[in-house]
Amino acid sequence: MIHAHITTWFLALVLFIIALMMHKSGKQKGLKVVHMILRLFYLLIIGTGVWILSSLNSIDLLYVLKSLVGIWVIAMFEMIIIRTVKGKKTSVLWGQFVVALILVLYLGFVKLPLTFMT
Repeated sequence: MIHAHITTWFLALVLFIIALMMHKSGKQKGLKVVHMILRLFYLLIIGTGVWILSSLNSIDLLYVLKSLVGIWVIAMFEMIIIRTVKGKKTSVLWGQFVVALILVLYLGFVKLPLTFMT
């Protein structure tokens, strides 16, 4: 299940970048399709994350923290896309996104024992 979780995260990040590039190139119809697919990936990320948490023998506080930071990253994905489409300022959201992404990657790959190697 770790592999599925990491794969969905990676694909969501790719779709996020594609959505931003589509907006920049003016392809609004394609952006809507990619945005809806990205929302499906949010659900897959959350579902695989819940599955991983439920399969643990004992849930450490760091796993809960990683889960909350992961939801923060998903929220930043969504807010950045929406505010970009509306033409509003996103610099604060980008800062939060970078901090949250670094923190979730650190917790997931360095600090916590469950990685894609298991």
